[in-house]
Amino acid sequence: MNVLRSLAAVRPRPPFSSSLHFSTSTRTQIRNQIYDSVRNLDQFHTYQLLSSSSRTPLLTLWTTSWCPTCRVVEPLLRDLVTSGVGEEEGGVAYCPVEYDAPDVMAAGLGQTYMITSVPTLLSFDAGEAQVLTKVVDGKKLADRRFLEEWIRTEARRRGDRGSGWGSIFGSLFGKN
Repeated sequence: MNVLRSLAAVRPRPPFSSSLHFSTSTRTQIRNQIYDSVRNLDQFHTYQLLSSSSRTPLLTLWTTSWCPTCRVVEPLLRDLVTSGVGEEEGGVAYCPVEYDAPDVMAAGLGQTYMITSVPTLLSFDAGEAQVLTKVVDGKKLADRRFLEEWIRTEARRRGDRGSGWGSIFGSLFGKN
């Protein structure tokens, strides 16, 4: 037990600011995480890899600097994740994606994931976009109860890759 504690003490901190919550029970559990806003492709891929390796869905909110609805939805979503919504179901990671950031636009991230309006809420599970659960309706995005249930549903995935393009096409290639 002392070896585990000493290993935890020397574990390097991630290269970004985050809110990591750890349980003090005998079984260490990573809880909800909040990452800095995505402003470039490398940052986006780093967050995807971190969430995939921890089998935690990555929730992304695609925003712009000029969007008034985004300024309402982003703090609400951040508050829900910070307060622990979804932790009982396994936890989630969250980051806003600055869709109008020059490096994000140049990388074509919005086109890759079919972001056609802002704000858009899109979950990634094991690096795979969950397009069937993507939310673009501003009224739903401003509804606290809707968001709580959406976060819990996404947290239940835990690396199962359901509702993404892979699950639609997987049966064509003998994978389910």
